[in-house]
Amino acid sequence: MASASASPPANAHAPQALSKSTLLGGVGDLDAAVSLRLHALFLPVPRLLLKAFEVAGDGRIWLPVPISLLLISTTTSSVVSPLLVGLVVGLVLDLAFVGLAKLIVRRPRPAYNAADMYVAVSVDHWSFPSGHSSRAFLVAAFLADGGLPLPRELLFLWAAATSASRVLLGRHYILDVLAGAWLGVLEACLSNLILRFLCGRTSFLVC
Repeated sequence: MASASASPPANAHAPQALSKSTLLGGVGDLDAAVSLRLHALFLPVPRLLLKAFEVAGDGRIWLPVPISLLLISTTTSSVVSPLLVGLVVGLVLDLAFVGLAKLIVRRPRPAYNAADMYVAVSVDHWSFPSGHSSRAFLVAAFLADGGLPLPRELLFLWAAATSASRVLLGRHYILDVLAGAWLGVLEACLSNLILRFLCGRTSFLVC
């Protein structure tokens, strides 16, 4: 029989695994407790599936690809796709807003987060808000209004699944992904406003 004094594994779901943020206070403590419970409850979900959502919402895919397509379109055509311009604007806004918020709040990631994340810049060591959630909801909200032949429900289902995977993987707390989702929708609205402004003042955009 194992000794009762045996130390738990590093990812044990114990109260000390909760993280505190000065700015979030007691709300952060409650959020951490509920997030820990959800993470433990959904441990049977295949981690490979959750990591597939992680990759699908990764900024190292979503930022370079639209920028590359935009640069290619400017060299091959006199007309630039407003969809690409708006998406790039939104993604740049997202990078700035999320990075600033993380530096201000400085909430540590969950202690039970497994050490299998991709290499990240230092600002991404912080948890609030979730960049994956903000990016996913930005893309979903922007494309849903972009006239593409994609079901709105499918776009937002992907965004919601990507956000949920952050909590189930132990990368973020619930409040992180809710704040990220709200921020992403706001960024989509700002991107659309900027796009409309540019469309009225430039000739290379056919809107």
